[in-house]
Order: sequence, then C-alpha cells, then structure tokens
Amino acid sequence: MIARLTSMAMACLLATASANPFAAKQTPSTTKDAYMAKLLGKAQPTKNSQLRKLDGAEVEVDITGYSLRFEKCQFVKAYSSDLAEEGASTVLATQRFVIFRMCPSSNCKSCNYGYGEYAIDMDDYLAYTVEYRQEEQEEMCNTCAEQCYYAAADDAAAAEEEEEEAEEEDAEEDGGDERRRKLVSVDCSTCASDCDKIENMEANYYIDATTFINCQQIQEDNGYGALYAGPMCASQGSKIKIGVFSDENCMYLDSSKDVENYLADEDGNAFKISHALLKTVYDADECISCLAEYDGDDDAAEDEALEVCQNLYATAGKCETTHGFDNGISSNYYNDAYNQLENEDLVCDFISSLKSGTYSQDGEIVMGGTRSYTAGGTSTTGGQKFALTFFILGTVGLAVYAAMLHSQLTKGGKADLSAQGGAMA
Repeated sequence: MIARLTSMAMACLLATASANPFAAKQTPSTTKDAYMAKLLGKAQPTKNSQLRKLDGAEVEVDITGYSLRFEKCQFVKAYSSDLAEEGASTVLATQRFVIFRMCPSSNCKSCNYGYGEYAIDMDDYLAYTVEYRQEEQEEMCNTCAEQCYYAAADDAAAAEEEEEEAEEEDAEEDGGDERRRKLVSVDCSTCASDCDKIENMEANYYIDATTFINCQQIQEDNGYGALYAGPMCASQGSKIKIGVFSDENCMYLDSSKDVENYLADEDGNAFKISHALLKTVYDADECISCLAEYDGDDDAAEDEALEVCQNLYATAGKCETTHGFDNGISSNYYNDAYNQLENEDLVCDFISSLKSGTYSQDGEIVMGGTRSYTAGGTSTTGGQKFALTFFILGTVGLAVYAAMLHSQLTKGGKADLSAQGGAMA
C-alpha cells in the first residue's frame, strides 16, 4: 500500500511539473525538475550509429531485433512558471506526450513481455516518425515507377529514367551511407493508383495531415482571435488527429471547431484532410522494424538500426526493467547509465499515470472517475449520470423537507400566540 501511495504521489508531482520531464535541459524551479533533468539530460541521438552517450561514456545498445509500436498520446496541463511570470491569463501550459514500445520484432503486435516502454514529447515523436514514413513513401513510389512501368515505357521515358538513376547514384556516392536506398517491395496492382493519389492530392482538394504536425495558423484574427491547426490526441489517446487551437503554440484546444471548416484556397474551394500518412505513425498494427535494410547490402554485413529508432530511443524516457527488456540500458550498461537507471521507477510511474486515465483528452486531471471521449469533447459515464441524478433528487428532497418543517414551525408559533392571547383576555 505504501508503494502504491508513493507511486501516486510521484505521478502527481510529475503532473504538476513546469517543464517537460524528459527535456534535456535542467531547470532550477524545483528539486523534482533537476531530478528528472539529471535522469535524461545526457542522452543524445547520433547519426547512423548505435552508440549512445550516457553520463559521459559511449555505450552500444542493440535495438535491431526490435520494432517500434505506438501505444498512446496524452495531453497534460501543468503549472508553468514562465506563464506565471508573463502574467498570462492562465498559468497552466499543455504538455504533449506519446508513449511507445520497443517490441521484439517476432511478436510486435502482441508485445506482452520482453519490451521496453518509453515516453517522449509529441513534437519529437512526430518529427522522427513522419520523416521516416515520408521517405518510405517516396521510395515506394520510386520503386513502383521503376519496376511497374519501365517495361512499358517508350524509349524517351526510359532514357529519362536512366538519367535520373545516374543522378541519384552520384548523389548517393556524395552523401555516403545516409543516402543509401532502402529495400522496398511494391504491389504493382495498387502502387500506381496510390502514388497517383499522393501526387495529385492538392489538385483533388486534399491536404496531407502531416502538414500540420507543427502548429500552423489557419485563420487571421477577425476580432475574435486567430486560429491555429496542430496535432491533438483523439479516441482516448489511441489516435493523433489535427485539431483547432486558439494559440500559436497549439496548447489550448478548441474542441468545438473542425479544422476542415477553415481550409480553403483563394477561390473559396474547401479542402479536406488526408490522414493516410499520419495514420501510419499511430496505428498499433503498423510496427516499424528497427533493422535497417538497404539495397545492395551484403548479408554478412553487421546489422544496423534505423535512424528513427536510434533517435527515439535516445530521446525518450525509458521504462525497461519492469517489462523484461533484454538489450536496453537497464540490462547491460548499469555503470554507464547510473542516474537514468536509479530513477527508472520514476519514469515508469509517470508513464503509468499517463496510461491510467488520470487525465482527460484535453489534459485536465480527472477526479473521482473517468470520462468518455467523443469527437467533440467529453461526455459523462453511466456512473456519473447516476450520481448526478442521485444528488439532484436528494437536494430537491431536502428542500421540500425544509419547507415542510418551516411551515409546521410557523403554524405552531401562531397557535401558541393565540392561546397566550386568550388567556390574557
């Protein structure tokens, strides 16, 4: 019981943090802030390498046998000393987190043991994963054009493709390993249609949702304030959608508005949002294998981890020991990551608080129950409706009873006065 209370207390402390608990910089506002900054402040991502710099020492973490899987996103409203100093209308800033797992690639969809669980700022998660998916999509369309159209192309088109390939090869040689071509398999019966839709998205009045992963203004101030579009948590955190916000940092969600009502070109033609690409970064069935496979690699070459996996792993807060993650820092590099390991329970508690329904969809702390989420906001549960009805009826009953007592006391007082008056006469 003491352990449970301790966990709850630590979760509450983290919920009221004035800064992202997984940020690299140390803030002097509270002891807890320094504690968390020290925990994760030394982790730095590297380019095309599996080396991780922790507490001044480089250690190698092999994640090539694992796959990334999205778990949940969550907004958290917490006290901000910066907003308080600025004299803002509110001192609560919205922090945005994503929880993901590193699952064994052999059972990524079940992922019930032998995995690591991690929390990271939503902006970082989207930056890394969207970039990876965009590159993957581009490679798919390039491969589709080469493998599915080349045989039927005329001589001029073939010559043009050969010229483009030669330019790409030169660029790859100049850029080194970073520009190596990924191995991509395509379905020629569908890829042409898919790539055509991607290429002509704007002409068909669609905008890719990933356009708004960084906060974008969608309406100028018309006297009621400007409006902005940015990523938001939806469906109890199982999805990431594009919502409407009232501030340039996309911290304050206006769930009453639909972003598509504010997207139009100069001629007034309305646009819709395509979530096809964005969905691939939060769909639990869309695992990303961390094993990098490149065209022309030797089978005997040493395995290499994808850069997206390296960056996410290096940046995120880690909860590994509890879930039996074998190849992580907690299993192999205790001396090199002492601070992080010593405080792993703190990170695990924070992740648990994000997953447990402690917060509503817009980041408010939920007290005495949970909320059900809808596209436009929140609605009460059956238990809450029953309790509300009970208290309303109880209040009405007490009011009626009070009125009856008042009436009886008033009549009784008059009767006594009448009797006293008769006796005096």
